[in-house]
Order: sequence, then C-alpha cells, then structure tokens
Amino acid sequence: MRPTKIQSIFLTFALVLINITALAQKNYTLDNKTSFTVLGTSTLHDWEMTSASKNGNSNLTVTDSKVVDINSITIDLAVETIKSGKGGMDKIAYETLNAKKFKTIKYVLKTAAKVNETTWNLTGTYTIAGVSKDLKTQIKVAVVNGVVNIQGSNKITFDEFGMKAPTALLGTIKTGKDLTIKFNLNYK
Repeated sequence: MRPTKIQSIFLTFALVLINITALAQKNYTLDNKTSFTVLGTSTLHDWEMTSASKNGNSNLTVTDSKVVDINSITIDLAVETIKSGKGGMDKIAYETLNAKKFKTIKYVLKTAAKVNETTWNLTGTYTIAGVSKDLKTQIKVAVVNGVVNIQGSNKITFDEFGMKAPTALLGTIKTGKDLTIKFNLNYK
C-alpha cells in the first residue's frame, strides 16, 4: 500500500524534527568562570575553601536557549586545588581527604528530572576520600549567550564519606561535622 501525500509530508516533517532535536544535543566542557566552594564551621570560626578547577564535561540538550535534557555530567575536582588561603588549614584538609591516596573528588550524574524551565532534580554519585555515595541535588539552570550555567549545593557530613572531622591545636579547635558543597558551573 502506497503512502498518501499527507502521510509522506508528515513522515518527512517527523524526520526533520528528529534531526533538529539530535543536533541540539551537545557535549560541553567547564569554562574559566566555574567555581566550587566548601563551607564549614569550627569552634573558632566559620570557614570556606574554594577551587576554580575546570575538569568536567556534560552532554546537554539545549533548544531555544533552554536546557531540555541533561544527559550526563561528570566532574573531577583535584583535591589540592581546593584552597582556604591558609596553608595550615589546607594541609589539614588534604590529610582529612587522604589526598595522597585519593587525588580527586568525583561527581557522576545518574538521573536528571526536570521540575520546571529553570529547576532540575539530579541524582548523582559523589566520590570523596575514596567513598562513593548517591546524593540528590536541586539545581538552577540558565543559558546565556550559549553558556549553560548550573548552580546548586549539597549538605554532607564528614562521617558520610568515612572521614573524621579534623581538629587543630591539640584538639582545642574542632571542626563541625556538617559541610556544604556549593557549585557554580559554566559549560561552553
């Protein structure tokens, strides 16, 4: 049976639409404006460590300057790029993270669910100090001039990743158990 002219037009339209959608899916890499921050507390003061490491990629589908699908995200953050501005504090952090054995903190996306135009719920595996754990993260996304920005944060504890909260000055300064990992990712 021969397709009618309307069926042929519809089939052609469907094939064109599939090709346009496939072209919108693209691999992206982190750019220079990416940042990672770890926030914590201690008996002396709140503290912050940051990294501008840019080792990560993603596969996203962007249509009309909107993220319509998050296919993959992988990030490798070299532990020794995380800095506080205080050498002693950095040394304690690297010891806590066992940086000699585990040189990177890794994130690999498992699933992404769209909440609305700018909000997504991600589930991904963090590997910190050699311990892997799946965490859920709500993110905000925006596309400006072809750059995809993803922002979010996770609350974790040292215990979750098999680490002991560090101390200093013979235990007189103690770090709080809770940490916040914040990220501001820019993909080009």
